[in-house]
Amino acid sequence: MFGGSAPILVLSQNTKRESGRKVQVQNINAGKAIADVIRTCLGPQAMLKMLMDPMGGIVMTNDGNAILREITVQHPAGKSMIEIARTQDEEVGDGTTSVIVLAGEMLSVAEQFLEQQMHPTVIIQSYRQALEDMVRILEDKVCVQLDVNDRSKLIEVIKSCVGTKFIGRWSDMACSIALDAVKTVALDENGRKEIDIKRYAKVEKIPGGSMEDCTVLSGVMVNKDVTHPKMRRYIEKPRIVLLDCSLEYKKGESQTNIEIMKEEDFTRILQLEEEYIQRICADIIAVKPDVVFTEKGISDLAQHFLLKAGISAVRRVRKSDNNRIARACGATVVNRTDELKEEDVGTKAGLFEIKKMGDEYFCFVTECDNPKACTILLRGASKDVLNETERNLQDALHVARNIMMEPRLVAGGGAVEMAVSQALAEKGKSIQGVTQWPYRAVASALEIIPRTLTQNCGANTIRTLTALRAKHASGGSTWGINGETGELADMKDLGIWEPLAVKLQTYKTAVETAILLLRIDDIVSGSKKKKDDAGGAAPMPSEEAMKE
Repeated sequence: MFGGSAPILVLSQNTKRESGRKVQVQNINAGKAIADVIRTCLGPQAMLKMLMDPMGGIVMTNDGNAILREITVQHPAGKSMIEIARTQDEEVGDGTTSVIVLAGEMLSVAEQFLEQQMHPTVIIQSYRQALEDMVRILEDKVCVQLDVNDRSKLIEVIKSCVGTKFIGRWSDMACSIALDAVKTVALDENGRKEIDIKRYAKVEKIPGGSMEDCTVLSGVMVNKDVTHPKMRRYIEKPRIVLLDCSLEYKKGESQTNIEIMKEEDFTRILQLEEEYIQRICADIIAVKPDVVFTEKGISDLAQHFLLKAGISAVRRVRKSDNNRIARACGATVVNRTDELKEEDVGTKAGLFEIKKMGDEYFCFVTECDNPKACTILLRGASKDVLNETERNLQDALHVARNIMMEPRLVAGGGAVEMAVSQALAEKGKSIQGVTQWPYRAVASALEIIPRTLTQNCGANTIRTLTALRAKHASGGSTWGINGETGELADMKDLGIWEPLAVKLQTYKTAVETAILLLRIDDIVSGSKKKKDDAGGAAPMPSEEAMKE
């Protein structure tokens, strides 16, 4: 394969190579460093982080993923830690902080075994076994079923997600917004359930007003005004047509030359353009719409024809907005006007109106009959407040979606971690040989979540955790930490629940990342050439480097 000779790893003078135990310890330290940055952001008493981006903008947040997105990290192991927060955010939308804290602790407890010269493969084997057992314990012993039609119970679950965030003060409002939005966009077709928040639940942020003015519209809002000032701005029960073509004369694709012999020809060309636009408008007017939305432009002449027919027109609407309007009012997006049919017209909207908010005009298509898309309208004091509110609301939306898709819950507030830790510790006693120690270490690593919650409240960590262990040993599997006060509490009474999907993803991601980083025993980094030898030829590698 290599022409008869084995390949040689050639390392030039400016390539750094580190291997063995040193690299593993470095990776563990990088993971711990990132976990320490995030640790204070866990729980209801979480601190906010203020981050400056290179452009001079500021981000204030306690969302694990948002913080790590802004941080620049050099170490490759640190980068993979940041990656897991993103994975968690994309998969389940919540638990980004816990996953980093847990992964950091999983790495931290492995350090002692590496120092005792235990082979990483043995540690990894134990971690894998522990993860399988964790998943089994969660699914069989700890989780409880939820009735999706019980609104108060659903709001309770979303509230425990929102409670740790900046919008915790307006948690009732935020929970009902998240639940209404998710229920609106939920689709059930032939047993296939789809809840697409990203496409069909758009969050619009308008500075001004107060947080109490935030609502979910039973329809869609677009940041546009009608094209002509005389067009109607308030239409009840509108007939809506959605187009994906421009209502102006088509220019030639490439350079077009026209030879004109006499003066009338020029007038004729202009006349042809007018006739073309008139024909397009006649096609639209034939289906008697009240409002036309198009993704492209509308020429002045087309505006004139539509205005004469009493039709309001909105141009250059985003494709995503057009799709949302289509879902909300039952219209079909049409690509050519001569293909317009009666069934393409949307009639499910109850009201079309243009409102001025702040300096801008917004177009509302609301009061829709069973809309399958919606707009969440956020109001707040400043841009920073609105950005943080949107991040928090995204988490709430994801939690609502997770419960609707898989209605199983586990107790929050560190209770589930303690219960799983207790069960793993019990099982660890029956494991023979050296693998039992890393297995038990995983059980103790899970305690980092209740411990961090206690620390962030400023309570006595050792005393609280000892009392909590005693509770779980005597069978109180739903006891955890009250994040507000730092005291022990039964999560059933406090009503703090989390979706099982979030917890499963957190554990899987955290343990698998720890396994991945423990597997690494070599880091080879090619550094950039120095300026003095950039112009000349690269130096020959030394004999020692060749042998390596």
